[in-house]
Amino acid sequence: MPPKLRDLPSNVRHHLGWWVRDRFPNRKVVREVQGVKMVLPWPHRLPDYAGDGPYGQNLVRLAAALSEPASPVTVLDVGANVGDSALQILHATDAQILCVEADPYFLEYLHLNVDEDPRVAVVEALLTPDPKTEATTAVRTGGTTRFAEGEVGDALPTITPEALREKYPSFANLRLIKSDTDGYDVELVPAIAEAWGGARPVLFFEYDHRLSRLAGNDPLAVWPRLAELGYRDVAVWGNGGDALGRTTVADIGSRTAPLEEKVGIRAQTYWDVAVIHQDDLAGLAAVEQLVPAAQRL
Repeated sequence: MPPKLRDLPSNVRHHLGWWVRDRFPNRKVVREVQGVKMVLPWPHRLPDYAGDGPYGQNLVRLAAALSEPASPVTVLDVGANVGDSALQILHATDAQILCVEADPYFLEYLHLNVDEDPRVAVVEALLTPDPKTEATTAVRTGGTTRFAEGEVGDALPTITPEALREKYPSFANLRLIKSDTDGYDVELVPAIAEAWGGARPVLFFEYDHRLSRLAGNDPLAVWPRLAELGYRDVAVWGNGGDALGRTTVADIGSRTAPLEEKVGIRAQTYWDVAVIHQDDLAGLAAVEQLVPAAQRL
């Protein structure tokens, strides 16, 4: 039997379960995800995606690899959602984490999950490089949010990367930036990297051609912008968390064909990428543990 047909009953069960859970968006549940307990809205897809596999663990392992014995690793978590990344990082290593989230729906869960941990600070704002940005409507799908123009004003105030850095001086030596903002990452990540230019943080973000274009952004434009800031090496994982290989900011644009939509076929693939500054030898060594340079994309 072809694999797609063999997987059909399981896929039907998953989608039926999601349909039922989506009818109860405000039901709170406690779930253990990859060994970490957290409060989630019942419809959230994270437990389904994570299972016992590597989903999301690339970020956790990267944070642990960047840790130093004398001090906690400092992390900026943009699009913190329910705080799942923060919880899993803190489960794996000592860290100080600045969580930024703009969706009031997920903020409730974020606070439930992290407020008792003094190592986590929460910023209730939409991080944007343009101070004139006015996000209005939160578009939610299965546990994630993007912001779009609309008639419903349920997004929070905005803050720029420069203002965020000034407001939280304890994160001046930021070590790791994680961004998952459903298509805005390609605009936002270079702006954050520039604001924290002196620290040369490792950049970890979701790279999705379809969502980037849906948000009105050119996904390929991010690479020359990062090159101008001195970033060079790139590690790439598939959307399930499996390491795909290494490349550079100069070459990755020519290797993104798997992310492109084909005529009549919606792209289902995105990448997680970690980008390292050319002068960050410790960051390069950390990434080498996870995705060796010999494994070419």
